[in-house]
Amino acid sequence: MDALVRLLQLLVFLLTLPLHLMALLGFWEPLCKTYFPYLMAVLTVKSNRVMESKKRELFSQIKGLAGTSGKVALLELGCGTGANFQFYPAGCKITCLDPNPHFEKFLTKSMAENRHLEYERFVVAFGEDMRQLADGSMDVVVSTLVLCSVESPKRVLQEVRRVLRPGGVFFFWEHVAEPLGSWAFLWQQVLEPTWRHIGDGCRLTRETWRDLENAQFSELQVEQHPPPIKWLPVGPHIMGKAVK
Repeated sequence: MDALVRLLQLLVFLLTLPLHLMALLGFWEPLCKTYFPYLMAVLTVKSNRVMESKKRELFSQIKGLAGTSGKVALLELGCGTGANFQFYPAGCKITCLDPNPHFEKFLTKSMAENRHLEYERFVVAFGEDMRQLADGSMDVVVSTLVLCSVESPKRVLQEVRRVLRPGGVFFFWEHVAEPLGSWAFLWQQVLEPTWRHIGDGCRLTRETWRDLENAQFSELQVEQHPPPIKWLPVGPHIMGKAVK
C-alpha cells in the first residue's frame, strides 16, 4: 500500500509540476496568501449553509460565558473572512488572529454586517505564538478549520489554554483524517503534498482529536460529522468544546 501511495503521489506531482516548482522557488506562497482569502470567501458561504444548524447549536453556548464585564471576550484563531460572526451571540468582543494580513479587509466587511458584535482588534500572528495576548484574558476561543494548517497543533492548544481564563471554553470545528486503511485515507495521503500548497498549508491526514485529548483540558466533548462539501478531499469533521 505504501508503494502505491508513493507511485500515485509521483503521478500527481508530475501533473502539478508547475505549482511545485513555483513553491520551490518561493513564488507560490505570496501568491497563495493573496488569492486564498477570496477562495475562502466563496467556500465558506456554501459551508455555512450546510453547517448552519450545527454552528448555531455549538455557538449558542457562548452566551453564558460572559466575564465580569458582562461581555464575552472571544478570540477567533485563523479568523479568515469572519464566516462565524453571524453565529455569535450579541455582547461578544471579538479579537481576530490570523497570520495572513490579506484577510483584514474581509473581516472589516463582516463586522460591518454583524453590528451585534464589538470588534476589538486584528492580530497578525501564528497560533503557536500569541504573545500579544495576556494570560487568562479570554472567556472563549474559537477555531474552525484551522488546526489542519498550523505547524504544531500541540503548541497552538497550549497557547489556547494559556489565554483562556479558568473555566473558559475552546470551541472547535475541524476536519480530520479518514479511517486508517480506507480508500478515502489512501487518497488523502496521495493528495496531501499537493493539497498543502493549494490549501495554504492544510494537511488532510491530521488526527486532531488526539491532540485535543492530550491537551489537558478539564473537560472535552467531541462529535463527528460527514464532510459538508463532498467533492473536496477533506475528511470527516469534528465539532465540540474543551473547558480549561
